[in-house]
Amino acid sequence: MRKNKWGMLPIVGSMLVMFNFACAQTHQQNLRYVKDEQQVANTTVLLNNRQSLIPLQNLDQAKVASVHFLYRFAAPFDSLLNKYTVVASFDGNEYMGEKTIYNLSDDMKMYNTIIVELTETDLTNIQVINFITATQRIKNVIVVMFGNDSGLKYLTSVTGPIIWSEKVTPVSAAFCAQGIFGGVAFTQKLNRTAIKLFPVGSGYITTKTRLQYTVPEDAGVNAENLTGIDKIASEALREHATPGCVVLVAKDGKVIFNKAYGYHTYDNTMPDKLNDIFDLASVTKVSATTMEAMRLYDQGKLGLDSTISSYIATARNSDKNDIKVRELLTHQAGLVPDVATWEKLAPADMSADSSAIFPTKIADRVYLRKDYFKNVTWPRILASPLKTRGKYVYSDVSMYIMKEIEETITATPLNVYTQHNFYKPLGMQTAGFLPLNRFPKDRIIPTEYDATFRKQLLIGYVHDQGAGMMGGVSGHAGLFASANDLAILYQMILNKGTYGGTQYFKPETVDLFTAQQSPVSRRGLGFDRWDPEVSKKYPSELASPQTFGHTGYTGTCFWVDPKYNMVYIFLSNRVNPKDQNKLGSLQIRGRIQDVAISAIQKGM
Repeated sequence: MRKNKWGMLPIVGSMLVMFNFACAQTHQQNLRYVKDEQQVANTTVLLNNRQSLIPLQNLDQAKVASVHFLYRFAAPFDSLLNKYTVVASFDGNEYMGEKTIYNLSDDMKMYNTIIVELTETDLTNIQVINFITATQRIKNVIVVMFGNDSGLKYLTSVTGPIIWSEKVTPVSAAFCAQGIFGGVAFTQKLNRTAIKLFPVGSGYITTKTRLQYTVPEDAGVNAENLTGIDKIASEALREHATPGCVVLVAKDGKVIFNKAYGYHTYDNTMPDKLNDIFDLASVTKVSATTMEAMRLYDQGKLGLDSTISSYIATARNSDKNDIKVRELLTHQAGLVPDVATWEKLAPADMSADSSAIFPTKIADRVYLRKDYFKNVTWPRILASPLKTRGKYVYSDVSMYIMKEIEETITATPLNVYTQHNFYKPLGMQTAGFLPLNRFPKDRIIPTEYDATFRKQLLIGYVHDQGAGMMGGVSGHAGLFASANDLAILYQMILNKGTYGGTQYFKPETVDLFTAQQSPVSRRGLGFDRWDPEVSKKYPSELASPQTFGHTGYTGTCFWVDPKYNMVYIFLSNRVNPKDQNKLGSLQIRGRIQDVAISAIQKGM
């Protein structure tokens, strides 16, 4: 079995299959790609979709595998599948020798959805047809057939969806793979009778429900106008503002630029990759805590004008008792920025070995004593001074409290709730807390050498000290993800709460939380926003007043600009190996954002 490397599109023959590496090809080449893609769209038909299996939904339950035999564009096909969910790839040719087709069935037993890539020659192989016929009795089977429609006569026994594409090219591979997940829509019907089972007019129409991966010209943008991103990213590396970064731009629900720059660290041994996992720092506040707040608000379980004491009993005997949820989310509760309990740790609070007394792992061979948050951090939060309420003071403490409120309502840890309700069903493959529980270290970007109390380079352990003392799961920090994951999440928000055919939030809830909430600050509920003081050029000079998003201390950000129907993601580890702010002083993130907006403004 061969597994794909997510985010890496291979070279097929002499042609580079290029979907989201903007500017790698010329503008004219990209225009030809768009023309070829339209021809593919016009000659591709979805058949047998009576059960509406396509586009695939319920990705949190789908266990998907693909199998190819003689199809020569399986690599780009499978690579695009893996943009949407984890898809294991099987080479059926390996089962035509000493192994048999029965071994293939056994090896695929743990998958409930099987995508079969076929050529006209494959269709004459009775073993392949028998495999499909037997497998569809117990699993969902999707057949993708490339070539002349005469091959459809071999598929009369297929009961599940059949995607037929006349073109046998890398472009048709990309189109069909994305169509399975709703990245593109199937819009055509047969213009002639292929066989009796599929007469003229046969075909099912689908709608686009997820991100598409394509060239800038497909969204009306000239790729050559995006070359400035390369220059600014190179400047960031040259000036040691960050060892590496990943940039993603999506417009109109299409990823038109996604590129990795630099290396994990300044030793230049491991290049950054598109699917690398970054510590998102304060982007957690929105991507986890605020997402849960929005869901609970939608369900009527969380009131924006309800007080902390409505949910948390221990707050009733403190001066925090009447602080409203709305004040927490807008950072207008009068709370201090942080309580910094890690600065007061005693040697007796930590151990190099885990035990019942020291169960909380905060780094390699560093364990915190049991109930430290309950017995130390939480009392300090409740006893911390209140400044003038109603003023804007950015505070991590507010999100500590929001996490406690949300977990009290749901009786579910923040990391479990967000994984179950958002990340898995959306197809976000890397997003989540505690990444070392799911991924090897080489998939995770290193952050700072923590000289404070963990005494090591942090890889997979949250950079923020306060979140570290929470065992890596906090309301203000601790989330890790790839750029593609964030693009999925915030395309859903840009779509007013809908993605992949599922409604995650009511549109009015999205509008409420992303809108400015008071004249005191630019903030929304949880979300940061465009600053009306234009001299600040925040988040960038060209960003529209509709823009909302958030930044992260480690050198991350996302910004959604509804005016341009754009999602912009920038991920880096600027704190490696030690904290410095060249990324900010050079205005790297905002300048890249401006290049993307300028390119959109210029059009083709």
